[in-house]
Amino acid sequence: MNTKFPSGDDIQRQWFVIDAADAVLGRVATKAANLLMGKHKPDYTPFLDMGDHVVVINAAKVRLTGRKAEQKIYRRHSGYPGGLKEIRARDLLATNPVRMVEEAIAGMLPKTKLGKKMFRKLKVYAGAEHKHQAQKPVPVAAVSN
Repeated sequence: MNTKFPSGDDIQRQWFVIDAADAVLGRVATKAANLLMGKHKPDYTPFLDMGDHVVVINAAKVRLTGRKAEQKIYRRHSGYPGGLKEIRARDLLATNPVRMVEEAIAGMLPKTKLGKKMFRKLKVYAGAEHKHQAQKPVPVAAVSN
């Protein structure tokens, strides 16, 4: 008896759309990361890119719980001496909500070449409009709050 092993031709990719309006950031990120990795599929294999494409809309309307808006700080470094840049979650949500959602999802993906390949299948938009209607994305059931 042979075990069926998925190959490149066997992988069927779908498009999903997640509405982040009034949803908690972590729950949206978890749902998106699981879809990108393919953990929702019965033939999930950890070392293969089995995941689907994910479109996240209304990133500007995502919610943070507790006091994260005031206390959470996003840091990045330019690579030059003294090049540390810091921004509070409240300010990042106001100026660049797409980056906030992308960083939350990227943090839940593997930190390997495979994880980068999965991340490329993610599209995040601040508003309700997206340009992927031709792919006929399936709306994901409401993310529980």
